[in-house]
Amino acid sequence: MKILVTGAAGFIGANLIYTLLENEPEADIVGIDNMNPYYDVTLKKYRLDLLDAVSGGRRWRFIKGDIADKVLVDRVFAKFLPEIVVNLAAQAGARYSIEEPDSYISSNIIGFHNILEACRHSVGKGKKGVAHLVYASSSSVYGSNGKVPYSEDDRTDSPLSLYAATKKSNELTAHAYSKLYDIPTTGLRFFTVYGPAGRPDMAYFSFTRKLVSGENVQLFNYGQSLRDFTYVDDIVEGVRIVMRNPPQREKGEDGLPVPPYRLYNIGCGNPANLVDFLRILSEELRQAGLLPGDFDPDSHIEKVPMQPGDVPATFADTSALERDLHFRPHTDLRTGLSRFVRWYGDYYGLW
Repeated sequence: MKILVTGAAGFIGANLIYTLLENEPEADIVGIDNMNPYYDVTLKKYRLDLLDAVSGGRRWRFIKGDIADKVLVDRVFAKFLPEIVVNLAAQAGARYSIEEPDSYISSNIIGFHNILEACRHSVGKGKKGVAHLVYASSSSVYGSNGKVPYSEDDRTDSPLSLYAATKKSNELTAHAYSKLYDIPTTGLRFFTVYGPAGRPDMAYFSFTRKLVSGENVQLFNYGQSLRDFTYVDDIVEGVRIVMRNPPQREKGEDGLPVPPYRLYNIGCGNPANLVDFLRILSEELRQAGLLPGDFDPDSHIEKVPMQPGDVPATFADTSALERDLHFRPHTDLRTGLSRFVRWYGDYYGLW
């Protein structure tokens, strides 16, 4: 099975490819990533080195490039003929989109359009074409929705950041392409993904860095924001299951084609507030010997107002994913943070 993964050096992309190489010997994978410097490129190279090691030079090829480059995307599709496409390439970060909007339009809008167009033109001239496009959306699309837990049926027309708006645009555009060109697409609304070798701009990563360095941690919304932290292995397993189960092409009651289109939340479904999160993280850092045994996290907290682009809570209703594909994330927060802390100590040589 030929699989194209964009954002291959990213947190979720690299973990997905690693798992596919380890567990699916029939997978032949090409990855694309532009290696942009939004965060430390060294970490992206570290992930790629792990992929090279597990692949042994077989069934895995990496292309440095940008999905906003239509010529590159079309060339990769023409040469590789992917059967499944997993589009994880995106400019991430809700708050960063306030400062640097252009990069979001380039990657999240133009880049995603190029992927859809390549999927559209992959069919014909004896080619089966792409059987399923899976793409990353985000819990950010729920915006100022005050109802929790978030359901896929909730309104998502009040984004609080350009990042959220681009992800909603992806969902709408995918629906149009599914309807017009019969392309099976599934969008996955990820909820606060964390774990080893994650993104340094995420709160858990920066909290760890500051605590280990003896700095204070700012908790926005006075520490009362709720986040549905979801461990990366659960996300990867959910993506793998979704990849294998494209929406079926069928007709509705009126006899007209129904777009082969789906959206799913992937979240833990058990949100934690930031004060409790920091307490568990501190306990795991003490257990690992990265903080002194008498460390008091409360003395290192600064509670501050909410930032622009933030929401007070994220909370996934995963009943649709459970109903359709019998999957639900299961890794508890303490287990996930313990694994991250061990990786952090190893990666930064803190033992």
